[in-house]
Amino acid sequence: MPNTYRVVQWTTGNVGKSSVAAIAANPHLELVGCYAWSDDKSGRDVGELAGIAPLGVTATNDVDALLALKPDVIVYNPMWNDVDELVRILESGVNVVASASFITGHNLGDGRDRLAEACQRGGSTLFGSGVSPGFAELLAIVATTACDRVDKVIIAESADTTLYDSPDTERPTGFGTAIDDPDLAPMAQKGTAVFAEAVQLVADALGVTLDEIKCVSEYAQTTEDLAMASWTIPAGHVAGVYASWQGVAGGKTVVDINVRWKKGTTLEPDWQLDSDGWKITIEGRPTVNMTVGFLPPPDMIENAKTIEDFFVLGHIMTAMPPINAIPAVVAAPPGIATYNDLPLPQARGIVPA
Repeated sequence: MPNTYRVVQWTTGNVGKSSVAAIAANPHLELVGCYAWSDDKSGRDVGELAGIAPLGVTATNDVDALLALKPDVIVYNPMWNDVDELVRILESGVNVVASASFITGHNLGDGRDRLAEACQRGGSTLFGSGVSPGFAELLAIVATTACDRVDKVIIAESADTTLYDSPDTERPTGFGTAIDDPDLAPMAQKGTAVFAEAVQLVADALGVTLDEIKCVSEYAQTTEDLAMASWTIPAGHVAGVYASWQGVAGGKTVVDINVRWKKGTTLEPDWQLDSDGWKITIEGRPTVNMTVGFLPPPDMIENAKTIEDFFVLGHIMTAMPPINAIPAVVAAPPGIATYNDLPLPQARGIVPA
């Protein structure tokens, strides 16, 4: 296993910027290239694109040039995965750690088969994670190891997303849709489908064969116009989304991974959240309860100028699970790997000297 891994960063959006900063700061990682699809980013220093000091690495949209660098791994952070693009990378022999809505790949249908075949042709490995799904499921899987019987695993995420301004990712789940729109019902299922893969991940960890994975959804409307930074949700439109992905075996729900997201203070029904974060419950012997939240460190609080300065925490938490899996992914045999196939990740190179 090498002491340093040569890394190419793929895209420099919000999560990609946090990845660049983390890679640059880690003595075990060497940033050797960066893909930026837009002409206004290609040709610029990657550090500049990430909002940090120049790194002496220039972003490019030349895929062949980046693959010719023969990196150990690509950190893949687009908003959505591109099967054709990933096939090209994997069959060239380059490993991939991804945050782009990928846990097991089963939602991709035939696309997953193409990715698995590309891994075999190139001798490469593909791994996907993030904070949720990804990190939260890893915590739950670890928690089950304290039990001699597990009846049900519940991962409940709750978040007030009023200040989270990302209509491109929120609209597909139902946000902003008229509450009486006939097309609303299946939107949460389609927009949160990656959580079905998370259910499969946990079931696989337990060695349980599921009979089905189903989604139960609910919506709440805002009773007043809700203005945000870049868009407005009109009164009578969805400002709250709940989706529960359930893995069923033998007529019983064995895994329940659910999210409840809300915006504003004028919801109907008036959903109340205890706090932002995750409640993980392993019902069994014993029953294990975990509450997972996140706070900014003191230096971040001291230096912050606006509330938006804290949003980077979510980007960091999405970027780091794939990055911390790099050594295990590089050492893994070719194929699509999940947390069930890899040793427990280790956070090396992130303790300040």
